[in-house]
Amino acid sequence: MASHSDTLVVFFGATAGANGGKLGSDEREIILLVWQIVDLHEKKVGKLQRCLVKPDTLELTDQCKEETGLTLEDLVKAEPLDKVLQQFQQSVSSELKCLGRSSYTLCVNSPLVIRQALHPEASKKNLVLPECFFSFVDARKEFHKCCPNAGPVQKLELASMLEYVGLPAVSEQMMGVREVSSMVQLTLHILAEPYNHEFSCVETVKYKFDSGTCSKTEPVDSETVIRARGLPWQSSDQDIARFFKGLSIAKGGVALCLNAQGRRNGEALVRFINSEHRDLALERHKHHMGSRYIEVYKATGEEFLKIAGGTSNEVAQFLSKENQVIIRMRGLPFTATPQEVVSFLGPESPVTDGTEGLLFVKYPDGRPTGDAFVLFSCEEYAQNALKKHKQILGKRYIELFRSTAAEVQQVLNRYMSTPLISTLPPSPIVPVPVLASPSFLPAASSTRDCVRLRGLPYTAGIEDILEFMGEHTVDIKPHGVHMVLNQQGRPSGDAFIQMKSSDKAFMVAQKCHKKTMKDRYVEVFQCSTEEMSIVLMGGTLNRSGLSPPPCKLPCLSPPTAYAAFPTPPAILSEAALYQPPLLAAPRPPQTTTHSPAHTLAYYPPHPHLYMNMNMNYTAYYPSPPVSPSTVSYFAAPPGAMAAAVASQPHHAAAAASSVLPQPGALVRMQGLPYNTGVKDILSFFQGYQYAPDEYSGMVQMSEQARSLIQPKEWLCL
Repeated sequence: MASHSDTLVVFFGATAGANGGKLGSDEREIILLVWQIVDLHEKKVGKLQRCLVKPDTLELTDQCKEETGLTLEDLVKAEPLDKVLQQFQQSVSSELKCLGRSSYTLCVNSPLVIRQALHPEASKKNLVLPECFFSFVDARKEFHKCCPNAGPVQKLELASMLEYVGLPAVSEQMMGVREVSSMVQLTLHILAEPYNHEFSCVETVKYKFDSGTCSKTEPVDSETVIRARGLPWQSSDQDIARFFKGLSIAKGGVALCLNAQGRRNGEALVRFINSEHRDLALERHKHHMGSRYIEVYKATGEEFLKIAGGTSNEVAQFLSKENQVIIRMRGLPFTATPQEVVSFLGPESPVTDGTEGLLFVKYPDGRPTGDAFVLFSCEEYAQNALKKHKQILGKRYIELFRSTAAEVQQVLNRYMSTPLISTLPPSPIVPVPVLASPSFLPAASSTRDCVRLRGLPYTAGIEDILEFMGEHTVDIKPHGVHMVLNQQGRPSGDAFIQMKSSDKAFMVAQKCHKKTMKDRYVEVFQCSTEEMSIVLMGGTLNRSGLSPPPCKLPCLSPPTAYAAFPTPPAILSEAALYQPPLLAAPRPPQTTTHSPAHTLAYYPPHPHLYMNMNMNYTAYYPSPPVSPSTVSYFAAPPGAMAAAVASQPHHAAAAASSVLPQPGALVRMQGLPYNTGVKDILSFFQGYQYAPDEYSGMVQMSEQARSLIQPKEWLCL
């Protein structure tokens, strides 16, 4: 600690880019280090040392050349950073020995040189910094304790501090030498009467990130939280802590965000120990992690607690062991025991405390999900475990990934709150209509008087769409703008607009196709309300025409032979099926005496389309196979079967009704592998349908009616 140190080493650094208050904000390398020893007892100073540092990238900004007076020729002859740091240690140790002193502490004019320049660069170059660079005193804060009326710490400059205590400005023009000489002069001044100052306020830099848990009741200051976006999906909390090297992250302060499917979405919320470190973290906006740049924004404490907070005693006990590496296992056999998992990992990767270091993820009813979290006491054991990625346990291959304490909380919270059909009451306490008023929905028509906008910015609103349409705005029908939401209740980037005629829609599609809106080009296709419904079901519409969806109808129940297993009636409230943003049904248009203004409507599709619309829109970010998806089963909304049969021609509907007298049931399957085919799904439901060759003996029907009960049409992909 500085209060027990014999000497201070006044330290200064400059980079090849921005310096001063923006030091380290542009990721430029250090090119200059200057230091000088101050004996705190004898009040003597050592020799001033100035060393140039050769960067890996020989490039200087114009501002840097002007401020430092250095050229590329000067840096070519210099030593790299690791050699200069060795030279620093040898020089300081030699002088301390001559002075008869044994310890020292760095003194800097700003923490930027340590926190924002030296530590991040050393981390990227895999350099091990000497212990002396993990603690320092800030000359400005020490001066503020002596002279509290001099102004806020953040606004103190060397020149203003010298002027405040009546010391002359240093005449030296060489950068680095001028700053160190000024700090030495100030240090000697506050050591003397009347201040007799003691340097006791030592700041430290954490050696490593400490994992841990966070309670939902724990207060979290919003001024200490940031959101990092654009992270590689493989990144762990340790990788994120390394990105913020030099700054102090609170214990358990890294929470990787998961999307609605339970997979990492490339974002993380990070909590720092105070607002000063949070502000320094914001300066790392668009710094790089490998080849990717990371965006850094402000966030709130509520957002952090929503992701990282947990109340499970089981999780808290599991994560109570500190400094453990967490590995996540996916695809475990449902019958796997802790002993089998430990044996699978092998003696080269021993689990902490044996089976006590395993946490199996289960549904609320106790059924296993096939996921587990494993604790390892060191990085070596974890690396050995990761080598078993996709090896076989039983008859299944197992996936292994790095994980975090916050992800353990999220996954347990997600599975323990997953609604199961068996746990729902047979009817809601307060009946809620499943759909918005049908009178609001556009009537199905083959007239191509609509246009589809695809690729809208997610922040686009009604004003943006009207501005995009330009002169064609006057041709939009009243209440004719319909925006489609994705599964998370946010805009999906699609919108449908009803025009006054098909000619107007054609003109819009011709003139507005691939125009830009907020730096994104938007595709515009002419369509009809009938085609609009097909697109919402999962079909595709482009300039080449319309491609039908995999299934135009809701999923149907098995034929009459399975009447022994009738579907139990279940009426689910909207809240049990969909997230709140999807439930906001627009108000029906009101009659006015003048031409009504265009209103923004979030478009709810027909009853048998609602589920399919949500199944065909995904989250914003790529969803790597790191976190599991959920599989849920839902009963069909009342009337869905009747609507499906009624939509068929009379003879087809009659044939279908004779074969399918039972109520229908929608089966929703989330989280299917991307390469899943129809045969894979039919195999999953083996035993719940007739073989195709058995249909012909049951009833004669047209191809259109046959599609009602063909196995591959039962499931909406």
